[in-house]
Amino acid sequence: MTIAQAVDELISGSPFLEEALSEELINVSSLARKLKPEIEKRLHKKVQPGAVVMAINRRPAGPSFRITKEIREFMRKLGDVIVRSDLQDYTFENSTGLTACNRQLMDEIGGEKDIFCTISQGVFETTLVVSSALDARIKQIYKKEKLLARMSKLSSITIRLPESNTEVSGIYYFLLKNLAWSGINVCEVISTSNEVTFVVEEKDVHNAFSKLMGIKNL
Repeated sequence: MTIAQAVDELISGSPFLEEALSEELINVSSLARKLKPEIEKRLHKKVQPGAVVMAINRRPAGPSFRITKEIREFMRKLGDVIVRSDLQDYTFENSTGLTACNRQLMDEIGGEKDIFCTISQGVFETTLVVSSALDARIKQIYKKEKLLARMSKLSSITIRLPESNTEVSGIYYFLLKNLAWSGINVCEVISTSNEVTFVVEEKDVHNAFSKLMGIKNL
């Protein structure tokens, strides 16, 4: 293994670092000092800081993580941004009776307005993100099901996406990256063909909303 190969492996393993380098947001000399111990460990020998700096500078930026003109144009076409608050998150273990519980819940709330409810079924578990007003009914309907996790004091931010969203790579990465760089923890991501919903803690919703709205004006 060469110094250049070691540098490439370390930077490639961190998408945020790779993009920050491509946008010249990182001091290369400081990064070289940071990477030097790990590079020496992989090469089993001492290396000069200047050689690490040279390897970083010569390394082409990863094109998959650059903010392309195509992504910027897409973000300007984002539709409405809708915020819902006072939500709770329940995760149940999948079982033979869980589908019936989901059906009963949807039947009961079908005619009710101002109720937020999403159901995401995975291979082993199912997550419900619902308005806190449904708490009593959730406990009753799902009383025989195994509750794996529950979170409260959540809010959701839903973004309408242009129909071309499946044709442009990196859309979700770009949105999540901007939230992550702002220190916002995304508890859940819920998506359909033309909309995506980020569930965050209530304390973060104002910051997350401002960040996502700002993306539209890139």
